[in-house]
Amino acid sequence: MLQLSYIREHKDEIIDRLKIRNFDGEKVINEIVTLDERRRKSQTEADAKQAELNKVSKEIGVAFKSGDQEKAQALKAKTGKLKSSAKELFDVVSQTESQINTLLLSVPNVPNPEVPKGKSDEDNEVLEEFGEKPKLEADAMPHWDLAKEYDIIDFERGVKVSGSGFPIYTGKGARLQRALITFFLDEAEKAGYKEMMPPLVVNEASGTATGQLPDKEGQMYHIPEEDLYLIPTAEVPITNIYRDELLRKEDLPIMMCGYTPCFRREAGSYGKDVRGLNRLHQFDKVEIVQITQPDDSYDTLNQMVEHVKSLLKKLELNFRTVKLCGGDLGFTSALTFDMEVYSAAQERWLEVSSISNFETYQANRLKCRFKDENNKTRLVHTLNGSALALPRILASLIENNQTPEGIKIPDVLVPYTGFNMITK
Repeated sequence: MLQLSYIREHKDEIIDRLKIRNFDGEKVINEIVTLDERRRKSQTEADAKQAELNKVSKEIGVAFKSGDQEKAQALKAKTGKLKSSAKELFDVVSQTESQINTLLLSVPNVPNPEVPKGKSDEDNEVLEEFGEKPKLEADAMPHWDLAKEYDIIDFERGVKVSGSGFPIYTGKGARLQRALITFFLDEAEKAGYKEMMPPLVVNEASGTATGQLPDKEGQMYHIPEEDLYLIPTAEVPITNIYRDELLRKEDLPIMMCGYTPCFRREAGSYGKDVRGLNRLHQFDKVEIVQITQPDDSYDTLNQMVEHVKSLLKKLELNFRTVKLCGGDLGFTSALTFDMEVYSAAQERWLEVSSISNFETYQANRLKCRFKDENNKTRLVHTLNGSALALPRILASLIENNQTPEGIKIPDVLVPYTGFNMITK
């Protein structure tokens, strides 16, 4: 969430920049500032009452020692009034802090000045395209038909076992899925990321710290008995490893990666865009996460983008880099780049990765800080990216590499799969 000091000092700028998100923040930001003024005023008065109370308490001791019972009793009566007054003021401080925190949780991150204006993904800015769109035969099939033809994904039995959005990978389809996961992890390790194997459920504090809670879109699976949540991405448990920690400057950057299944309700999703692997309730993903010094975070973001691009190039996929506009920007992100792969059979671009810089927004919730060279405590910057999400990668690979002989496996994956072609 945004820092109170930042809001106080840049109120008008924040309101103006939030408009890029199509978020009218004037009322809530002004309310936060007003409440903060009340909180600080009450805190100052409460501290003054407490200081006076401490002083009078000492005077009572002196009066008793000197035998002046009348003065001591008068001072005791005064302390009662001071205690009551101080308690009322401290209650105001506590209640106001709670109100401020609730409002802060409702305000999205301030977009970086580089974020273009726009209302939806149609307004995103295409920065570059790599490779040429594959040219398929007239009878080329989409991946859901290929999956059945080659017996590599069983959608129907997945529905029987769990419901729609829970496919079963079979035979060479399962092997290809495992090959992609291992390939992505190996590449992340080569780039300097430390592999983590985190829990697949998190508590409310973790979900709140990285911005998934409060769950505004109803996407989280909740386990009410234990009050735990199935993770929508490895970003949540991995970033929370450093929640409530004070790091040293020399600890940074911290580079972590991890493979996990991910769980999303995808409430409200329907139509052709959700067919096959396009949108699932459970899917596999390798995530890269970095915790950096603020001055380094945008260089780090560019490095992470280049890492994802290198994966797509090695997979020989046609892709493009897209800068998200304000209307498509995630709630917690300051700047996001998406990678989209072209699906020749579906004749559409599929998002396979989002790489984001959250600046201090997550760190403020996480209370993740570091000591800089002047021994000053500062919030870190956090970043994460999909490297990569598997469903649409797998969909594009089998669609774009279909041939009359079978589905060709990219050369870089053959050492992982043990085969170079999927045949009937």
